[in-house]
Amino acid sequence: MSPTAAPRRLRLGMVGGGQGAFIGAVHRIAARIDDDWELVASALSSDRERARASGAELRIDPARCYSDFREMARAEAERTRHGGDGLDAVAIVTPNHLHFPVACAFIEAGIHVICDKPLTTNLADAQHLQALVQRHGVRLALTHNYTGYPLIRAARALVEAGELGEVRIVQVEYAQDWLAQPLEASGQKQAAWRTDPALAGPAGCLGDIGTHAAQLAEFVTGQSPQQLSAELVSFVPGRRVDDHVQVQLRYASGARGMLWASQVATGEENHLRLRVYGTKAALHWDQETPNEMTWHPAGQPAQRLTRGMASLSAVAAAATRTPGGHPEGYLEAFAQLYRDFARDLRHLDQPGSVPGVDDGVRSLAFVETVLASAAHDGAWTALPTP
Repeated sequence: MSPTAAPRRLRLGMVGGGQGAFIGAVHRIAARIDDDWELVASALSSDRERARASGAELRIDPARCYSDFREMARAEAERTRHGGDGLDAVAIVTPNHLHFPVACAFIEAGIHVICDKPLTTNLADAQHLQALVQRHGVRLALTHNYTGYPLIRAARALVEAGELGEVRIVQVEYAQDWLAQPLEASGQKQAAWRTDPALAGPAGCLGDIGTHAAQLAEFVTGQSPQQLSAELVSFVPGRRVDDHVQVQLRYASGARGMLWASQVATGEENHLRLRVYGTKAALHWDQETPNEMTWHPAGQPAQRLTRGMASLSAVAAAATRTPGGHPEGYLEAFAQLYRDFARDLRHLDQPGSVPGVDDGVRSLAFVETVLASAAHDGAWTALPTP
């Protein structure tokens, strides 16, 4: 028998992520890890010369190095119509304020989208994209990359199987210290745009990392909060967006929770931590040690679960690349979303398996509800019904 040919690599485009960009490089590494994608077109900068220079460094055909994302969407759609070699999907790795117009351009061109979070800077735009995705029949993946960790998928499977019993308490926190000083005043690029409401949107720390924490808790527990009470703080004088947020959560099931996110927590690097307590057991997971999770059955000694254990769920095993004891981390978790989305695009008749436009809408609804609660001194505020 002749061997079965592997499916072709999917053709990927990228908007944003030119020379010196952090998240663009992360996306490119993630797309390459499992060999499902090939970067063939880009609009890496709105400056024509920088776009060409950035594309040349990545060995992209100069004819497919654009400086205008709208031109790129039109040209790549035309290639598909006439030559069949246009883009399968585009990755959007720009500052937040450009997510919406770039996504609109490619969705309307019939090209699938991979968008860095948050989906947009406001709920109305997110809902517009939701309708646009449905109208044009394309897929949109939102890169909440922490959902790609094997042990997070194991945690979700444990909750779904009822191993925790009824969920009572959800505690999630995401602490960093990189904005503890007015770094934006120094001209540092990442700090400058992330603290500018015109570029990042009205939510600073809340939109940047608070949305990751909220989505991770929802992904594992399968529950979205029904009401919340929030406080936003800007500790650094003159900062125009929040750099610290704390939110109490009430769930329809009766569960209670708390979300804390801060970018001014001195000594913290990238400390995303989730704890879920049920009537039968509890689980603890920490992103800085992602290859292990603590499992606490009620009345029994705590157990240390590690990535690659044979007793973990099949979904955890499917997201594992190396044998136990060989650490995997951030890049592999990011790559898992690219692997999963490639599978989704090859099986469009099946439901999607990655965070998508609906997750993005719920995330922006969470952001706007937090902002509303904080504006009324932490008043308990209901989230909109989907």
